Amino acid sequence: MVINLTSVAVRSAFLGSVFATGLYFAISHTSYHIFGLYAMAFSMFHFSEFLSVALTNPKTLSVDSFILNHSVQYWIAAISSWVEAAIENYFFPGMKSVFWLSHIGVVMCIVGEVLRKMAMFTAKTNFNHLVQTVKSPDHNLVTHGVYHLCRHPSYVGWFYWSVGTQIILLNPICVLIYTLVSWSFFRDRIFAEEMFLISFFGTQYLDYQKRVGTGLPFIKGYIPEDAWRSH
Repeated sequence: MVINLTSVAVRSAFLGSVFATGLYFAISHTSYHIFGLYAMAFSMFHFSEFLSVALTNPKTLSVDSFILNHSVQYWIAAISSWVEAAIENYFFPGMKSVFWLSHIGVVMCIVGEVLRKMAMFTAKTNFNHLVQTVKSPDHNLVTHGVYHLCRHPSYVGWFYWSVGTQIILLNPICVLIYTLVSWSFFRDRIFAEEMFLISFFGTQYLDYQKRVGTGLPFIKGYIPEDAWRSH
């Protein structure tokens, strides 16, 4: 696959600038401290996505691997969080100075990032940003490492990173919205993905389902009716 190096350079420079600016504000201990922490978490997540794909599954590498163009909804959610943070910082600046709570969000983002990247490095060429509807010849079911702990560690990591970003910003409204929307998104994503995984791996995946949970609360994934009856 041919990669537009200019596009990669522009996105990398943009994310690097965001990280550097975030670092400046994060260490300044001003009212912009939490915005700096958020900017660092945001830029690191997207850059590390590209870097992880480059290291683990280079044949699928593209500019889209930054997942900056994830979806319109993703950017609506991001901009909404910025608007909430700005409004609350202006009218209720005291809300944005509870740094110990914001730092809990930082820990959530770090844990989420580490879990997601561990999933990518464990799955390697079996990992893809898109749900695969056709089984490739080299597609294997990965059940070791972090996949021994939960069936979808990359989604679990992304879920807690997503919620963690809003705790960093001390956004009470977006914490609730992000939690509900992210949970709903991953519920539907896991359901669809597991339909194909069962078609790819059959009883091997059904046995894996019985042993290991999805990793996200109240999400069971796709389990055929006959599999339910056999439980």
